[in-house]
Formats: sequence, structure tokens, C-alpha cells
Amino acid sequence: MGDADIKTSSWRLVEVGRVVLVHGGPSDGKLATIVEIIDHKRALIDGSSTDSKAAVPRQSIALAKLILTPLVLEKLPRGARTGVVKAQWEKAGIDAKWQESAWAKKRAQKERRRALTDFERFKVMKLRKQTRFEVRKSLAKVKAAS
Repeated sequence: MGDADIKTSSWRLVEVGRVVLVHGGPSDGKLATIVEIIDHKRALIDGSSTDSKAAVPRQSIALAKLILTPLVLEKLPRGARTGVVKAQWEKAGIDAKWQESAWAKKRAQKERRRALTDFERFKVMKLRKQTRFEVRKSLAKVKAAS
């Protein structure tokens, strides 16, 4: 027969080793990895981040409270203990990869904007107005030249 070109889907699957972002609860906004799938609604996660403030304790959590990321710890054994997870986490450089992602940068920008004072918001508004004025001025020059 002919050659078949088989492509895998680009879906993010619930799998052992998948890095997830916890949504809601005391660990909101922290990264963890799926260690074991308990049933179709729950998973055992362990957040072995190098930063102790960002670490998520090993716990069973509903999949509805997890957001799947594109990051995966390859060949993580099912039910791996915290030490094994932490070693693979550091080896894969998950924290660095996460910080470089557009998703993490956007979340950090939202947090920074949320923490602004009234005067800082006013300064941002003035800077945006100045930028808009300069762009419109240069656009008018281009239109006038043509």
C-alpha cells in the first residue's frame, strides 16, 4: 500500500508527568506535576519546585482545579516519590522553561498591573497617551509624503 502520514494530536493530555497549574485553593497559581491518576475526576499531584514558597504539597486534587500546561516530565514513573519528582523537575529545568513562556510573562504582567497604585496607573495612562501621539504624528508624516 502507500505510505501513511500519521500525525499525533496536539492536545494536552492528562498523563503522569504533565506539569499543571493549580487553579483555586491555597496553592492557586503554583506549578505541580501529575504523579498518579486516581480516577476520571481526580489526580495525585506533587509540586517539587526549587522555590519553597512555590512548592505545592503532595495531594489529591480534582482535575477541574488544574490547568494543563504544555510542559511534561518525560518518563516519570507512576506514583513517583517527591525526591524523584524533584530530581526530574530540576533536570528538566521546568521553572526556567515556565518563566520563559509567554503564559507566565502574561500572568506576571497582570499581577504587576493589579498591584499598581492610583498614581502609578496615572503615569501609565500619560505614557500611553504620549506613545499614541508619537505614532499618530509619524503616521501623518508618512501619509503626507505619499
